[in-house]
Parts: sequence; structure tokens; C-alpha cells
Amino acid sequence: MTTFQAAASPGAPPPDSVAPRDSTPAAPTSVSRLNDSIRDFVSRWGAVWVEGEITGWNVRGNAVYGRIKDLASDATIAVRVWSSARTRMPADLKVGDHVIACVKADYFIKTGDFSFQVSSLRHVGLGDQLERLERLRVQLRQEGLFDPARKKPLPFLPRTIGLITGERSDAEKDVHRNAELRWPHVRFRTEYAAVQGDRCVPETLAALKRLDADPEVDVIVIARGGGDPQTLLGFSDERLVRAVAAASTPVVSAIGHENDRPLLDDVADLRASTPTDAAKRVVSDVAEQLNLVRQLRSRLTTRLVHRVSNDMERLEQLRSRPVLRAPEGMLVGRSQEVWLVVSRGRDRIDRQIEAGRRRTTELQASLRALSPAATLARGYAIAHIAGGVIVRDAAQAPAGTSLVVTLDRGSLAARSEGELPESGDDAAPI
Repeated sequence: MTTFQAAASPGAPPPDSVAPRDSTPAAPTSVSRLNDSIRDFVSRWGAVWVEGEITGWNVRGNAVYGRIKDLASDATIAVRVWSSARTRMPADLKVGDHVIACVKADYFIKTGDFSFQVSSLRHVGLGDQLERLERLRVQLRQEGLFDPARKKPLPFLPRTIGLITGERSDAEKDVHRNAELRWPHVRFRTEYAAVQGDRCVPETLAALKRLDADPEVDVIVIARGGGDPQTLLGFSDERLVRAVAAASTPVVSAIGHENDRPLLDDVADLRASTPTDAAKRVVSDVAEQLNLVRQLRSRLTTRLVHRVSNDMERLEQLRSRPVLRAPEGMLVGRSQEVWLVVSRGRDRIDRQIEAGRRRTTELQASLRALSPAATLARGYAIAHIAGGVIVRDAAQAPAGTSLVVTLDRGSLAARSEGELPESGDDAAPI
């Protein structure tokens, strides 16, 4: 407040006229004058060739904004590549490349940002870290840890979700908020761990072990809000990657980094692009599920009504057929046919019986005509000697021979008196 009064007091020089080194509380310099002085000072620096590893490479329009990291420490510089210089550089530059760059300090007076303008940039080779990660990636792929067939499916509605993330992080808030919006009764068991630095891997491993041993936890989410490749190195650590592959509980990777995916994304059972996406992939939306149930019920009701209607129409069609509408008509017609067949059968049987009767009568008449009984009926007799032998010659029955004389009605016992002389009219049949 005092500075404002002094600057506004009558007779004080305007801020633009005061050099930064001559500024006082009573005569401050302006921000614009300070930025101009810094730019003039920085512009006297010459261009410098530096060696490092690209850790940031964001293309915006025709310009590139990135960062180059020292190979032996965590020191980084911000760099800008304008379109005029970019056309002279390799087109395949990306995060992790080991490069040599010609840079010149640049101070942007409008925002007070300090960076280095790149006029030349060329490859030296892959960065050591990227090279190690690529070798490990190839090894893990050959071992089958990236094989989709070994990835475990997520449960439809997990009882408890295990969450590994930084304490009071935005990633934790995003997962909780989006999961609860989709299913208000969702439960979490959160294990806090460092998400970068030396403590990242051991703390994440310990949290993963505790959650994997909990029978109530159905799925584990490892969440972080993205970052540059340097800060995400812990999620490509071989110990962590192998522990995730060996876990019995499905693991979701939600690191939220698109440009250079850590190895955790490849070995996890599901990769989510962001913590928010992880919540949506793990937790079903109650509104969507209720709407799906309503749709299924509506489809089922429609199908049932359609099926019943079709069956009723088919039943009505069957009932309208003559055979079902008046079934006695079929019986009447069949009964007439049966009556005709029975009548014809009776006529044929009667004719056959009559023909048989006539044939029998004829045979009886023929039998009577040929039978000896007919001869006996005309007054003849048959004489038998002992043993039933018929007497055909008088010599067969000499005098004293016992005879049996068979007449038309009955038989007589007789005794032969011997052969009679042939005397013409006196001879009589025996």
C-alpha cells in the first residue's frame, strides 16, 4: 500500500522511466520494463549445444513445446521449436530419444516465461531408460505376459473395489466421484502409495499384496493422473509388472498417460485411459442397467404377447376347420362307408353260402344215386359170410353156411341150404 501511494504521489517518475537497478519503493519500475531488461540480458547469451533425453514433446499447430532432461540428473530445461526450425529436424522425434540440441535462451516478456529456442536437433540414439524399457517390453512379450488370453475378466458388479493411488490425489477423487455417480452403493478399499520417486515401487507392491489377499476385493485399480515419462518410470518397473501379472485379482491400470505407455498398461487385465475412464469401466451405471432391464422386460412382454396371439390365431384356425367344427360329419360319412362295406360283405357271404348249399345238395344226390343203400331200398339184399365178406358166388356159401342178410331196413341171420338149381322162373334172389 505504501509503495502504491509513493508511486502515485505527485512528482514521482513514471514506472516506465525507472530502470530496474535504480528502482526504489518510492520509484518502482514497471513489469514491462523489468521484462524488457531481462530479455535484453538474456538475448546477449549465445547459442549452446546440449545433450539430453526428450521427456516432453507436445505439438501445437506448427510449433513444438517440450522438455529435455539431463542424462545424469533430474535437471530439465523447457524448449520451444518453431516451424522454421522443425522442418530441418527429423520427423520421428519423440519422448525418450537421446538427442543433441542447439539452444538459445529466450524470455517471453508477455508472460514472463523462460525457455530455450531450438535451432537444431538431432538424434544420438535411444535414451538409456527407454532402451532398457524396450528390452524389458520385448522380454515380457516373449514370456506371454501381454497375451490377451491370460487377462482376467472384470466382475459385472464388484462387491469392493481396491484402489491404489496417491493420498488426497485428484485421481482418487475422480475414481470415487464417477463410481458413486454410476452406482451409489459402491464400496472402496483404498491403499495409499507414492506414485512417483523411489518410494513408488515398494509402496505400490505392498498395497497390491494387501488388496490381492483380501477376499472381499473383486478388482484392483492402480490410478495416477498422468505425468511425463520420467515420473512414470515406477509403473514400468519389472518387479511391479510381474507382481501385477501374478495377482489373482483382476487389475486395472489407470495411469492416464497416452504418449508413452508404461509397461503396467500392457500387463494389466484392463487399461483405462484415465482414472475417470477406470471408474466407468469397472462400475456399471445403475441408470443404464435399470434402463436395460426395462428394455429386456418390454422385449420379453412383446415376445410373449406376440407368441400367445399367434398361438390363439392358430388355434382358432384349427377350430374353424370342418373336421373340428362338426366332427360328427366325418363319423356320419365314415359310418355310411362302413355300412356299405358290411352290406357288400354280407351279400357276398350269403351268395357263397347259397352256392355251397346247392353244391352240397348236388353232392348228396349224386351220393344217394351211387350208394348201395339206394339199391337196398329197391328190395335187394346183401349176403355176408363170416368176416363180412360179401357173397357174390353161390359157391362161397355151401349148405350150412351162416349168412347175414342186410336189407334196406335192418339185417337177418340165415343159413345156406346150398346152391339152388337154375330152374328159370323158380329161381329167386336171396
